[in-house]
Amino acid sequence: MMAAKQAYTQEEIQAWLCSNLASALQVEASEIDIQQPLEEYGLDSTQAMSIVTKTEKMLGFEISPTLLWHYPNVEMLSQRLAEESAELGGEITDTTVTNQLNIIKPATLDLNAEIVLDPAIRPPAPSSRFTGQLDNIFLTGGTGFLGAFIIHELLQQTNADIYCLVRADDTNAGKQKLQHNLESYALWDEELSARIIPVLGDLSLPRLGISTEGFEMLAANVDSIYHSAAMLNYVYPYPALKAPNVLGTQEVLRMASLFKLKPVHYVSSVAVFESSAYAGKIVKEDDEFQHWQGIFLGYSQTKWVAEKLVKLASDRGIPVTIHRPPLISGDSRTGACNTDDFINLVIKGCIQMGCFPDVDYMLDASPVDYVSKAIVYLSRQSESIGKAFHLQHPQPQPLSHLVDWVSSVGFPVEMVPYEEWQARLINNLSSADNPLYTLRPFLLEKWSDEQITIPDLYLQSRRPKISCEETLNALAGSGIVCPPLDSQLLMTYSAFLMQNGFLSAV
Repeated sequence: MMAAKQAYTQEEIQAWLCSNLASALQVEASEIDIQQPLEEYGLDSTQAMSIVTKTEKMLGFEISPTLLWHYPNVEMLSQRLAEESAELGGEITDTTVTNQLNIIKPATLDLNAEIVLDPAIRPPAPSSRFTGQLDNIFLTGGTGFLGAFIIHELLQQTNADIYCLVRADDTNAGKQKLQHNLESYALWDEELSARIIPVLGDLSLPRLGISTEGFEMLAANVDSIYHSAAMLNYVYPYPALKAPNVLGTQEVLRMASLFKLKPVHYVSSVAVFESSAYAGKIVKEDDEFQHWQGIFLGYSQTKWVAEKLVKLASDRGIPVTIHRPPLISGDSRTGACNTDDFINLVIKGCIQMGCFPDVDYMLDASPVDYVSKAIVYLSRQSESIGKAFHLQHPQPQPLSHLVDWVSSVGFPVEMVPYEEWQARLINNLSSADNPLYTLRPFLLEKWSDEQITIPDLYLQSRRPKISCEETLNALAGSGIVCPPLDSQLLMTYSAFLMQNGFLSAV
């Protein structure tokens, strides 16, 4: 038995949440509006989970990580937590871990009902045809990881000016943001930089947060659109991600259909096949993806709906290409990667724990330079219009391959049964120095009637087999080949991670 902490009042919990939110966002606590929707604060998964973990410690009971997003703001969340704190005043048994705070579930989600594309979004006139001219490109996601590499490829492979949607206070700050992102992956080229033009806006707003005149000017002048932006968050439920990921895609399609027809090169995800209906089945590029039951992550649900909207637009006559990457790994040449990436954090955490779970996982992440080169090349082939492409790694390797390699370079790691790994995660981690400490709520959360955890969802037996045969055929002769997941690639990645201090040399 362990004694519960004292019962906390709503005011105390509210002050605590404001303080921690402010700390995560690097602002003053007085700047936190307790009535502002939580998702508008732009926390990433790790920040959200860190707040959950700290709050659990303070309150003395376990909180479901998705709870934060089922109460619309700090005020209402504090009220709910205060009620639970009062109920649990007194003694709590060690079984508290299994008695998680109940979530008020939103109404059952029907993703089919979400496939609604504004009827106004259709080609402007039968005579309007895409000419193939490429002087001006509109791109979303330029401050993201893949987006930076797509910008780099477009600068190299075309002479077009690239208009990049960016959230910033002014044009100068927007350009700085784009430059900083490209520099962080060693992609900035001062000589070509004049061709990168920031467009101030917001993916989650009507017309992408651009003024009516600005939106119409872009629609009249751009020749092609690359839509790679999405809010990637493993904790947010579908409603919190709908505005940027689903409605944002609708606004991109609106721009494509306004005044003149423009092709849309849409970066989707292999997550559209995450439904349990595809478990163990081969899915090809042109297969339909009708099933959505059994897709649990809000992010994956939004990608399913958004790609359905792109398909609807295609049926109406808007030229589209769909690119479905898997998880994306670092640059195969430099090792440059996003160190806040979920996979990097898990690998680092497992190395610090000294063990990986012995599970049937396949490493199918594709290097970002392969994905970006393939997207830009395929988007420029006229026969690609109307097709989907799978940028899955053609030769995935078992997780044991990575663990053997990690061990061979001197990190003392072993593979242990999954239940033992979970037990160590629960009982042995007590410090946020290990990234898995803040990821614990997410990794241990039980989903669906089966009560399975996220790591269970990604077992090979539950996943589809993604075929990329048609994509490899389309890339034949381009010189674009996916680098093998071999010792050379792993050495490149680990050298980068050690150089920037993310991993400590042994």
